[in-house]
Amino acid sequence: MMTSFALLCLSLAIIESMAGILGNGIILAASSSSCIGRKTWSAYDMIMISLSSSRFILQSWTTLDLLMNIFYEPSYYIEQVLGVAKTIFTFLNYSSLWFGAWLSVFYCIKVASFTQSFFLWLKKRIARLMPWMLLTSWLCSFIATIPFAWDAYSVQDNFTAPLPMTNSSAMRTTRKNNLGLLILLCNAGIGMPLILSVVSSVLLIQSLWIHTRRMKNNASGFLDASLEAHMKAIKSVYSFLILYIIYFICMHVILFNVFSPLSNGDSICVVLMAACPTGHSIVLIWSNPKFQEIPVRIWHHINCHVRTAYM
Repeated sequence: MMTSFALLCLSLAIIESMAGILGNGIILAASSSSCIGRKTWSAYDMIMISLSSSRFILQSWTTLDLLMNIFYEPSYYIEQVLGVAKTIFTFLNYSSLWFGAWLSVFYCIKVASFTQSFFLWLKKRIARLMPWMLLTSWLCSFIATIPFAWDAYSVQDNFTAPLPMTNSSAMRTTRKNNLGLLILLCNAGIGMPLILSVVSSVLLIQSLWIHTRRMKNNASGFLDASLEAHMKAIKSVYSFLILYIIYFICMHVILFNVFSPLSNGDSICVVLMAACPTGHSIVLIWSNPKFQEIPVRIWHHINCHVRTAYM
């Protein structure tokens, strides 16, 4: 039986996911429109298209999943359905984490002012390397999802066995062994984007902070706008890092069933997981004027229609 607190959390997560669908749709539309008619895409547009499209699908799937939790609770937690849902959920989440990590790496390479030879080499070749980095991310996400698909298939076999033939203690032992293998493989597969995101964000914040302090020491009137832009960039990168870490932790709490389904802890993690990518999308729109154009146009179009209707 779903508690009122769980129902409230799931409803809030649905609202957050729908807001994220809207935000990622805006980013996807703006990034795609800038690539129309071009023979070559910029590395930034490739990352944003990959990130926004994966999150758009992820949050659409999350919304459907949450609605099924609310309206089909008695039948939804049948193990076959839960296993398939978790497999798809895992692949979409891992892809989103990888693309978010590459966005942090791209910001670090393009904005940070380090003079090491490897850093300069990356800065010159990031546009050529980016398609291969994104393809590798899809492959790594697929490989890391295989254990979940295998676990879902094995659980389905056990679940469909006649009840007298099913040994519950043996199933729990098998599930525990499978869980240990899953943790090992998934941490190996998903630890890299976390490391990339944390290291690149810390380096970028350090570089921006050093540069900002130098600008403050040499402050003059015409530098105010540039100084404000650097402070805005530091806040954006810092918020990216915090949201990324919270999302990573909550995702693994849910995937490895640390809390029982629809418990208070599980419900809070669901709310945080829905909020983090939505918050990230809002920060991206807020920090990039190109992404702000579409909402402004939509708002202007709506206002024009409203005024015409009342005239």
